[in-house]
Amino acid sequence: MKTHNKWLTAPLAAGLSAALLSGCGTEQGGSGDSGNGIRVGMSDEILATDPAAGYDPGSWLLFNNVFQSLLAFPKGGLEPEPEAADRCGFSSGSTVYSCTLRDGLTFSNGNKLTSEDVKFSFERALRIADPSGPAPLLATIKSIETPDERTVVFHLKVPDATFPSKIASGAGSIVDHREYPADALRTDGKATGSGPYKLDSFSDTEATFSANSGYRGTARPKNDAVTLKLYGGDRSALSKALTDGDVDVAYRGLSAEDIAALETSETTNDKGIEVTQGSSAEVQHLVFNMKDPVVGKLGVRQAIAHLVDRDALVEDVYKSTATPLYSIVPAGIAGHNTAFYDTYGTPDKAKAKKALRTAGITDKVKLTLWSTPSRYGPSTDQELKAIAEQLNASGLFDADVKSVAYDQYEKDIAAGKYGVYVKGWVPDYPDADNFTTPFFGKGNVLGNHYENATITGTLLPKTAAAPDRAGTADEYGTVQDLVAEQLPLLPLWQGKQYAVARQDVTGLEWTLDSSTVFRFWEIRKG
Repeated sequence: MKTHNKWLTAPLAAGLSAALLSGCGTEQGGSGDSGNGIRVGMSDEILATDPAAGYDPGSWLLFNNVFQSLLAFPKGGLEPEPEAADRCGFSSGSTVYSCTLRDGLTFSNGNKLTSEDVKFSFERALRIADPSGPAPLLATIKSIETPDERTVVFHLKVPDATFPSKIASGAGSIVDHREYPADALRTDGKATGSGPYKLDSFSDTEATFSANSGYRGTARPKNDAVTLKLYGGDRSALSKALTDGDVDVAYRGLSAEDIAALETSETTNDKGIEVTQGSSAEVQHLVFNMKDPVVGKLGVRQAIAHLVDRDALVEDVYKSTATPLYSIVPAGIAGHNTAFYDTYGTPDKAKAKKALRTAGITDKVKLTLWSTPSRYGPSTDQELKAIAEQLNASGLFDADVKSVAYDQYEKDIAAGKYGVYVKGWVPDYPDADNFTTPFFGKGNVLGNHYENATITGTLLPKTAAAPDRAGTADEYGTVQDLVAEQLPLLPLWQGKQYAVARQDVTGLEWTLDSSTVFRFWEIRKG
């Protein structure tokens, strides 16, 4: 999502134990149960076909289906399991990670996949370090050894118990070293991987895929081909394509109003359209610039925290397609707590007024909330206007909303021009680390000038060294409590995932979980 992060509108333990894990299946590739071709529509673009450059939802959808990673998240599961690897595990604490590849792996072009390709893929992504690429996720890699064709050994700079989850994501895509330049991006719009599908064609409006008969891994494709139609942000066109029968599935891009209308429309029922809901770790926050002369004051931030009504936002703006969020770590992720609810409770004007008066503020607080119209979903501007109305209704604030194009929005945030602005986050991997580490310290993705030495110097390094992810709950709890107390941001909501399809399509429930992997191979038609 953009510049080293997956900020957008739209999970449990991720570490592996020190013992090597054996693979969870020996299923061979091929088309599995034969099925008809599936037509999927989405409003997201695919910004890259080269894994060294892509870090957006559309690109990772392509990567997850065309390329293999050493590990992958199983359907309905949030702990990575062997995929291109037969087994993987830590040694020497959490600083050496070794994998043994499956026997007989090949790329879709027939070339053999060996440890040389794995080493090449990771070193290439780090060397290119594309500004819109996933290199930051791989930054803990110090060196890679390949003792033989099937063995890969990663030496890490620091203990990193989340490394298995990072390489199970799109950042871990393995490319053919014979077809990709070592120090430059591939620019022909093609992709050569060893995943369940081959990329047959790609354009700005459509990508076509076919089952990879040479695939060896855990997936069992239930269809022979997928056509992915790209609507370039035109959500109304996507909705129309579904109701007109031009696509079988609509994924990522329908607005809350679209979803609500489709769930209740008699026309929808007549046309045999069904809505499938899944879990999601997508979140959205109101972010405060800690150096701003207005919201840089804790009392102002506390007053806002006492006034924002998440339930109303979720019901009125998002039509219950999201749930209220009361922490930086969302529900469903190991370590989640409800620090903001525990600290601020339900909306309370009296407590908001007290916070301002304690800070010596007696006049109305003049405030501008900054939004961007499309990056975080079609309802973002409406949501910020609703928040401004909530603040103003208290009589304590004089708030308005301004919305600017995303490119300018990001530049202005970096320049410190905004006091309050909105950010959305889709995780790279389903672990509390991915909802904390990117947000704090130097160069963090919030750009809000918040620093806390206890978080960055003690708590997060301790969690990074813990292979038992369930054992990090105390540290992550402390992080969440500190953030609720100091208020560098205000969590707003946690999303739900939706796919809307015609009634003869099955398997969508296995494509909508907090791993954010949309599994082509699970979808069947007829």
